[in-house]
Amino acid sequence: MSEVRIEPLKNEYIDGLLAVEHLCFATPWSRDTFIYELESNNLARYYVALIDGQVVGYGGMWSVVNEGHITNIAVHPLHRRKGLGQTLLNTLLLYAIGASLTDVTLEVRASNEAAKALYEHNGFVVEGRRKEYYSDNKEDALIMWRHFND
Repeated sequence: MSEVRIEPLKNEYIDGLLAVEHLCFATPWSRDTFIYELESNNLARYYVALIDGQVVGYGGMWSVVNEGHITNIAVHPLHRRKGLGQTLLNTLLLYAIGASLTDVTLEVRASNEAAKALYEHNGFVVEGRRKEYYSDNKEDALIMWRHFND
């Protein structure tokens, strides 16, 4: 595999990010949503994973007071099981630590065993459930937290 580079999201990466988004999520975010996140949401930080200049994954987080909320982590299906999800999560967690955030949270589909295993491996624990959270199939979301001061 070619070398992976992690870079902050820029406008030039939006098309590649959207391609990954549409491959990974049943209800993908729109171009306008990502442009808003990039250009107008001062709480948001997004990073892309690049191989040979192509977006193969991305991750994003909002910083709200002293908490981080991971909004998305997505890896192109052809590039899964190569450590890219871990690399993107590491990038977000390092950002959180650097920004002096004390906790990081996220929602994950109750059926997404691979994502749950990744998060649990990195110190996240299930602390709640959002019933029928996902609009496409009414699946529950598990609310997971990682507390840095525990």
